[in-house]
Amino acid sequence: MASSSTSPDSGGSRIPNFFKMSLAERLAALRERGLLSAQDIELLAAGEHTLRTATADKMIENVIGVLGLPLGLGLNFLINGKDYVVPLCVEEPSIVAGLSGAARTARLSGGFKASATDPILIGQVQVVDMGDPIAAMDALRARKEEILSLANSLHPKMAARGGGARDIELFRHHAPEDGREMVVLHLLVDTRDAMGANLVNTMCEGVASLIESITSGKVFLRILSNLTDRALARAEVVIPEANLTGKGGYTGAEVRDGIILANDLATVDPYRAATHNKGVMNGVDAVALATGNDWRAIEAAAHAYAARSGRYSALTKWYKNAKGDLVGEIELPMKVGTVGGSLETNPTVRINHRLLGSPGATELAGVMATVGLAQNFAALRALATEGIQQGHMTLHARSVATSAAIPAHLFEEVVEGLIESGEIKVWKAQELAATLSNERVVRAVSEPRSQACGKVILLGEHAVVYGRQAIATPIPLAMEARVMDATDGIRVLIPRWGVEQRLKSIDAHPQGVAGILAMLIAELDLEDRAMDIEVFPHVPRAMGLGGSAALAVAIVRALSDHFRLALSDERINALAFECEKAAHGTPSGVDNTVATYGKALKFRSIAGRPQFEPLVIGATLPLVIGITGRESFTANHVARVRSAWQRQPKRYEQLFDEVDSLVESASEAIARGELAELGELMNLNHGLLNALQLSTPELEELVHVARRAGALGAKLTGGGGGGSMVAVTEIGRQEAVMEAMQTAGYQALHVTLPANPRA
Repeated sequence: MASSSTSPDSGGSRIPNFFKMSLAERLAALRERGLLSAQDIELLAAGEHTLRTATADKMIENVIGVLGLPLGLGLNFLINGKDYVVPLCVEEPSIVAGLSGAARTARLSGGFKASATDPILIGQVQVVDMGDPIAAMDALRARKEEILSLANSLHPKMAARGGGARDIELFRHHAPEDGREMVVLHLLVDTRDAMGANLVNTMCEGVASLIESITSGKVFLRILSNLTDRALARAEVVIPEANLTGKGGYTGAEVRDGIILANDLATVDPYRAATHNKGVMNGVDAVALATGNDWRAIEAAAHAYAARSGRYSALTKWYKNAKGDLVGEIELPMKVGTVGGSLETNPTVRINHRLLGSPGATELAGVMATVGLAQNFAALRALATEGIQQGHMTLHARSVATSAAIPAHLFEEVVEGLIESGEIKVWKAQELAATLSNERVVRAVSEPRSQACGKVILLGEHAVVYGRQAIATPIPLAMEARVMDATDGIRVLIPRWGVEQRLKSIDAHPQGVAGILAMLIAELDLEDRAMDIEVFPHVPRAMGLGGSAALAVAIVRALSDHFRLALSDERINALAFECEKAAHGTPSGVDNTVATYGKALKFRSIAGRPQFEPLVIGATLPLVIGITGRESFTANHVARVRSAWQRQPKRYEQLFDEVDSLVESASEAIARGELAELGELMNLNHGLLNALQLSTPELEELVHVARRAGALGAKLTGGGGGGSMVAVTEIGRQEAVMEAMQTAGYQALHVTLPANPRA
């Protein structure tokens, strides 16, 4: 949304650390700033903003599906004194980050200036066999007003909006093949905020007969031209030398002169110009796609315009002004629309226009020219300094690490290792992860950390809160914690979450993690001890995998180890349960019990006391966990189910009894090694959880993907409302199911529980 801004560090397009936020946090940030409505946020969060297949089937022929592309935001844009958050639909790494960085540099000196001419589209009418071409051209000029009047009568509403046919131009050509003379009439049409292709084609068709009668010739082609050089957009930026100083020890003057030299090569060398202009269009096309405009037509016009002198050249100009500032300019055809066409049929396009502040066509053209100039600056600056390949390499390495299913706790180190090695391949990522895992085992001897595992519930969540059974197993993701002596007070450090704070006394009623830790410290009578509590979280937050319970158990163990409290597992479990109650209100206790004992369990809570027994596993149990990436706060869903139970206790007690029966049957199936039976029971449990309104579109997609890929059964796990799901597969099918989840855009990991018939 466009908004006025006077400070380089203020305004709607400045969202600090946006790239570090989760998807949910980014959407919340947009909502807080009024950039999107609550309805828009809901559609984006649920994944319901995309083009429907039924709609797509009406747009083109032979439809079989809809292709998705990433949608990102270019931030920091200040254009003509207004802030813009720019939607970008693009799959190529580094474009969004490069644009946001370029815009940040530009806004330090006042941002960009942009302008656009009236949105004129050219229609061409080709006349042949007219006898004397000069006389035909004279006759057409003499009857110009009659031609324009007829064209406008075909679209009176456009004329009423201030647009319509404005003028004509005439050209004479000689046909190379048969030597015929041709006269071409250009009909110049102001299409206002519409794209205008159909409108102009209709006008050209409509005036064809009149032109034939005027010229005594024959009209052949009558169609618009995509060389829209009567609809030009321009942008300019001035960047002081001091603002160009950056990484690598380069001075501002060196960066400035490097950018100018790189642009000079594109000005004189068409081979370099093609790559140079492709970089410009990386930005322009991303906005065109996001706003539903015809990127193919925009590309064609831009490249034709770049060759207007008879030699293909750069679309931009970079030079040094008298003050030594770097000045960048761009001018290119930019015929775009903001009404009609796919803008009305694609929900994402409508959201993107609202993000931009619902601009008119000329305003949007200026924004797109600015984005092209900013992208060109980002590319040239990278070329002039650290090298553009490094930026691509980093993002490529992250993509490869994701494909290799590198766990979160190793991810950043694996990315760094891939770049350092130069071998950015899946096999290399897996090799690095194995090496790092071994190093961490060795390191733990000298730097002791206490651990607690995450968990996955196979069956029984929510019903277990009401005294029924649940089956839960540990997963190979852990929370680690350590306690170190300090000189003053108590500090909590969780670097991965950006947490570093001093712990207040329990009497000050601290909230969140700090409040839970304060309660623990008071319970263990450690309030007078100075310490640093450092946490290394490898279980993702709010994903239904027992992260909060594992955090509590790891910290209690670290305190016990450091201060030699010799706490028993039973005592650790009880303390962690108190933490869970503080976090979730009325938890069952299953999460902290699995985190404490690290075993697959059949669990129930009776009168607030945990009752559990080891799970008998008759044959190897292959599981796959899918993670939606959408955070889910268990306390909210526990409270919602409790509210429903309080309104209709008989109805919900019956439902919980059904879940309990499924859990008992599943326990027997696991003991007998009957995986297909377990899968069916998990599917039934998922249906009951759906009845409790705990599923989401992402969870449903993951469940569907898993079953379609061969899973025997699949269901949500944990609190629901996002988070994660779990699937059981045949032996040997885990990789296929996991790959299907990753292909669908989700994180996944596999867990294999060994047979334990004598548990």
